[in-house]
Amino acid sequence: MIELGIIGGSGLKALAGFELLHQKEPSTPFGEASSPLSFGTFAGREVVFLARHGQPHHIPPHKVNYRANLWALRANGVSKVISINAVGGISGGMQPGRIVIPDQIIDYTSSRAHTFFDGDTAKVVHVDFSRPYDEGLRRILVDAVVGDGLDVRDGGTYGATQGPRLETAAEIQRMERDGCHIVGMTGMPEASLARELSLRYASIAVVANWAAGKLDEEISMAVIERNLADGMQLVQRLLMRAVPLL
Repeated sequence: MIELGIIGGSGLKALAGFELLHQKEPSTPFGEASSPLSFGTFAGREVVFLARHGQPHHIPPHKVNYRANLWALRANGVSKVISINAVGGISGGMQPGRIVIPDQIIDYTSSRAHTFFDGDTAKVVHVDFSRPYDEGLRRILVDAVVGDGLDVRDGGTYGATQGPRLETAAEIQRMERDGCHIVGMTGMPEASLARELSLRYASIAVVANWAAGKLDEEISMAVIERNLADGMQLVQRLLMRAVPLL
């Protein structure tokens, strides 16, 4: 049984070095997943890969079927999930190219299907979400690159926004006051849905740009794409070291 699932975000539609064994179109009670599940080997370990935004990339963050994605992974034996997220940098030290393993999250999204317990179950269910990311997985991701020269930030608060538009400078100022270090559009409800399914879940966040208002110039998609390309090379290095330990 393959236990490890990797969800690729913007900039990571496929894993370099991933040896595909077969693909499967998953069926779930919540509709279609974003992409077929790709079963194969990576870094000597059997993994399942899912492209969050589809293949090719065409699903915006607010339209991702997070419930179907996570349900499909669990239904196929996955118990641990590593999520790759492209983010903007808010606080000092969160410059483009930085890799962050967040330990907290604040949800600013709205109108997304955010729970499996929406009234169709026999009882009301509340899950503890005090620590939204699995600490054991976080420690492996952080410690895997010790001595490798890869600069990985241990901890940080991810502010999850609705998208698909980028944020205003005032919104980023508010998020910084709230304690957010990075901002992205796909962190929620993915993290909380994973908790509802008892999946161990952690994120590798790649800073692709400074958030709105942090620089004088406008945010350029060309710059974001260039930074993402460089950042995903670092993610590949991290995964090559961490996956055998997972």
